[in-house]
Amino acid sequence: MKKTISILGSTGSIGLSTLSIVNTKKNFFKVNFLSANKNYTLICKQIIKYKPKFFIVKNKLIYSKVKKKFAKNKTKILNDLNINVIKKSDITVSSIPGISGLEPTITAIKLSKKILIANKEAIICGWSLLKKEALKYNTKIIPVDSEHYSIFKLLEKEKLSEIKKIYITASGGPFLNFKSKQFKKIKPKDAFKHPKWKMGKKISIDSSTLMNKMLELVEAQKLFNLSSKKIDILIHPESLVHAIIELKNGLKKFIYHDTSMIIPIANAIFEKNLNIDKIFKFKRKKVKKIENLSFENVNNKIFPVIKLKTKINQFSSSAIIFNAANEILVDQFLQKKLPFLSISKTIMRIQSDSNYKKYAIKKPKNIKEIIKIDEWARKTIIRKIYQ
Repeated sequence: MKKTISILGSTGSIGLSTLSIVNTKKNFFKVNFLSANKNYTLICKQIIKYKPKFFIVKNKLIYSKVKKKFAKNKTKILNDLNINVIKKSDITVSSIPGISGLEPTITAIKLSKKILIANKEAIICGWSLLKKEALKYNTKIIPVDSEHYSIFKLLEKEKLSEIKKIYITASGGPFLNFKSKQFKKIKPKDAFKHPKWKMGKKISIDSSTLMNKMLELVEAQKLFNLSSKKIDILIHPESLVHAIIELKNGLKKFIYHDTSMIIPIANAIFEKNLNIDKIFKFKRKKVKKIENLSFENVNNKIFPVIKLKTKINQFSSSAIIFNAANEILVDQFLQKKLPFLSISKTIMRIQSDSNYKKYAIKKPKNIKEIIKIDEWARKTIIRKIYQ
């Protein structure tokens, strides 16, 4: 019997990786719904190729164009995720980047037996809401970012009480070996050239500043109920080990896999009885021996954002504030309105605002309250940029 699969963010890198898995198992999957924002060409191609029952297009202009083009098609074009129209999926992949992915993820939980979540911002800003809905609708949540999927698997047979420390790894991005003078000349296109991973623009910038790891620390704390003292970051340029757990008995365990998101996504989809070689269309390079693996502490001169480590989850809503500020700063850098070094410098200034603690200590009970904190942070960081 075919499994129904849906994707929030089907035109992004995670969505495309998921669809590449669907391509190799056409007799196993039936596409229920796909969603995207404004990539008109790719949306049209996906409707024709995958014949989803529904396609949700968030951008109103693109929605109108797609709806008109496919007016006589079996695929129904929607502008929102309508729980009264869409039937439940066996598997839904949540990969809309940024806080904008939170609300559709909550809705998708109601429409899914299993959610594979690759949206760290949704977890960071709204984990309590996600967890509450997952319990209510009996929906299983599996993180598929490589670091958190590794922790998820490593902790399957371990008790938290036996864990001494958990490390998530960072490649160091494209500027790991840069000298201080070089940082002044960095342009957006330079930050996109990640040495190991092929990713979207926003996550590529976050990787180059190490802000992605700051957010991943918070994500891990929430997903696995960890204290901030139990988790840290190591630079691992080879990007083959994604997380390490250190046990109190002196043993350390890690999972080693290629730098492809297809591996954690496919494992999360199938969970067992998976031959990964049948998933990849191309022949992967056969590793005759395990490569030399190197690990080092984070250099705060290269990655000054590491200073946020003790601040980013200090109060109930600190992470919501820093995440919102970072989204604005990255966008400003992408528009070439802000130099690269100003991302990490400016983000730290938000905590000096007289209203910071007032918003940071809030415990949001719903999406509206989260959005209110998020909007305050966005307005405040814009003001800080131009002060």
